[in-house]
Amino acid sequence: GAIGATILVLLYPKMPAAHVAGTDIAYAVPLTAIAAIGHWWLGSINWELLGSLLLGSVPGITLGSLAAKAVPEKLLRGILATTLTLVACKLVL
Repeated sequence: GAIGATILVLLYPKMPAAHVAGTDIAYAVPLTAIAAIGHWWLGSINWELLGSLLLGSVPGITLGSLAAKAVPEKLLRGILATTLTLVACKLVL
């Protein structure tokens, strides 16, 4: 997700931050479903992890989309940049 959001920001620098987050979620959810089906087919699915992801992502998506409408664009873009930078640091280290 972080890599996809970064690519979206690089390709479409004028796209509002709320649209970047929404677009990232729009393709992340089906991708996660496909990965879950693949693990199920291989017999290596972790049902507890899948349940936790679903339990956290559904309210997170809902609350995030509502908050994105309420937060000013400049602040939201700063939060997105900070989050992506922290994720990038974690991936490198």
